Amino acid sequence: MQVPDEALQGLKILVVDDEAANTAVLQRLLTRVGYQRVLVTTDPVAALAMFREEPADLVLLDLHMPVMDGFEVMSGLRSMLPEGTYLPILVLTGDLDRATRERALSVGATDFVTKPFEATEVLLRLRNLLETRHLHRRLQRHNEELEEKVQERTRELAEAQVEILHRLALAAEYRDDVTGQHAERVGAVAARLALELGVDAAWADLLRRAAPLHDVGKIGVPDAVLLKPGGLTAPEFDVMRSHVAIGGRILGGSSFDLLRLAQEIALSHHERWDGRGYQGLSGEEIPLSGRIVAVADVFDALCHERPYKRALPVAEAVREIQAERGRHFAPEVVDAFLRLVEDGTLNDPDAILLGVRPRELSAR
Repeated sequence: MQVPDEALQGLKILVVDDEAANTAVLQRLLTRVGYQRVLVTTDPVAALAMFREEPADLVLLDLHMPVMDGFEVMSGLRSMLPEGTYLPILVLTGDLDRATRERALSVGATDFVTKPFEATEVLLRLRNLLETRHLHRRLQRHNEELEEKVQERTRELAEAQVEILHRLALAAEYRDDVTGQHAERVGAVAARLALELGVDAAWADLLRRAAPLHDVGKIGVPDAVLLKPGGLTAPEFDVMRSHVAIGGRILGGSSFDLLRLAQEIALSHHERWDGRGYQGLSGEEIPLSGRIVAVADVFDALCHERPYKRALPVAEAVREIQAERGRHFAPEVVDAFLRLVEDGTLNDPDAILLGVRPRELSAR
């Protein structure tokens, strides 16, 4: 008899037959030709428990057994298998009329051997089924490896996109923020405000990544205007206002949720609740993202020095935000902001990038 390939010898075979003589014959036959992992049982209930503990690669199964017949065993086996799993079941039976065969096939039988069986026929059919099982497992592993590579590449591309956007935000922020961290702080504060407002965590995370691009349009504003100490003339203020439209054009036309949200923020974060903003939107006409980033942006700007302004103490910046509730800023966003101030989250705006509260930092 032909010895099975080494790859097949290590596959697990489970023999289920209520006749001990049959299981003994089959076990001797299979081990003699080289199969190394042959388990046998005369108890179909025990067979299901054995399979659950360690799934087999092939099942040799009698159909007519007491307590639980082969049809029930096949149904039980299939219920334990993940969708798409190929498990060959070789049915051994002395009753193989058409109706029995069709019923067996319908519940999972793969091939049949009629009792009394020929040893050569059993070995040939079993070998063919094990080869198919082996190839199926190789293909499954290959597909899993490909899926892992696809997921890894997708993660790499997503990380690259986020990094590119981060650097784009820095390119704008370095114009008037020597640390280059204003954009990231605005994103972090905006995300905390969004969560405090009860929005979906996934959207809050998207907001955290999109908000740093709020002022990307400053790339198109001349230094003479952007960095001018003191107030701006009317024409200069018009030039400054143009950074909103420039940002919208830079970020517009994308199919990515992150960039679409970033464009929405760029266009709306200078709107005012009372309608006196850049484009004249008011109240809930202003997208929620813009309402949130407006508070985060102004608060951070108030707390940090710029070429044209001094930094305010946090308490004074908070009073400024509170005073503009219902005028510059959306009332519900200011209320969420004040709750974060009260619980200590915003006592140190620079600590927000570390994701911890100032009192937690002091203990480290």
